[in-house]
Amino acid sequence: MSKKRLFAFMVGLAAMSGAACRTSVVDPGTASCAPANGEPVNFGFYAFFEPVSYSEDSDPASPGFAKHLGYEADLLTALEAIEGNRLFFAREPIADWPGIWLLPATPEFDIVGGGITILESRTLDAAGQRAVAFTSGHIAFRQSLLVRSEDEERFASYDNLTNDVRVGVLRGTTGEARLLQIAGIANGDGVLARGARIETPSGVVVADGTARYTITAARASSAVEGRTHIVPPSDGMPQVIYLGDVSGEEELLAALGDGTIDAVARGEIGNGEAARASDDRFVVAAVDSLAEYGGFALDADNAPMLACIDERLDWLTDQRRIGYPEWRTDPGVFLSRAALWNRG
Repeated sequence: MSKKRLFAFMVGLAAMSGAACRTSVVDPGTASCAPANGEPVNFGFYAFFEPVSYSEDSDPASPGFAKHLGYEADLLTALEAIEGNRLFFAREPIADWPGIWLLPATPEFDIVGGGITILESRTLDAAGQRAVAFTSGHIAFRQSLLVRSEDEERFASYDNLTNDVRVGVLRGTTGEARLLQIAGIANGDGVLARGARIETPSGVVVADGTARYTITAARASSAVEGRTHIVPPSDGMPQVIYLGDVSGEEELLAALGDGTIDAVARGEIGNGEAARASDDRFVVAAVDSLAEYGGFALDADNAPMLACIDERLDWLTDQRRIGYPEWRTDPGVFLSRAALWNRG
């Protein structure tokens, strides 16, 4: 039995009160979120999503790469500050994004985060089995386009994206999936339009309109793995350029700055921070109307820890009334909420 499953079993037994044993009956208000043996909770964080979750130094060889910064880092610190938790996160940076949400189903991590949008499809493994579960949503996301300032009017709407426009994305993100859907390159199920040309390490493949050529925010079909470029099947759709395998969003921003791409499709929060830090070189143009929430992923069998952390997250965010805008104004807002919890 794995350490995580053993913990779930022990807490489930402690919660029994003569009724059938169900781990979900744990009272999160009285249970500790931490393993019974007091060991740290192994938390993997995505290292390249500034300002939500990132490493102090983007160089994996640097000691600063292991230091967690950003919105989610402060939220975790507030979770640790809640008295009675015995909760401590051993934080480890993760450089690779695709499939990061499934890592809690492995022995290496108990929880992962990094600005991960909560999607039911992301709870399933390659076999379609439920492998992970998400906490309560603690941050709201909307997708957007980051462009050079001189192109703000040109790209004020997604409707203005044509086949001479190169939009950069990070593979396996909601930014990629939503761009493909909004632009009409993929339908709502992620199936690529017939005639789309996909460049891969194995050569160029052409979508035939079937599920064999599918890209969603959770996974992609084997035919399009390692994709580097999508040439759209219509003049009214943009080219999609894949970057960021080495340094995440940093590579996308550099490509936008040197003209390799014309726009970056990703969340409004990250694009907004990049615009503010660009000395007016970049601006956020089109903003998606769809709002989604981000959360942390845990092993699907770890219902006690999930319930316990959920209650505390809901308190720290005041039932989603405190989020990224409030944290940006006051980075200590979550620690203040933890202090209120401790005063009881």
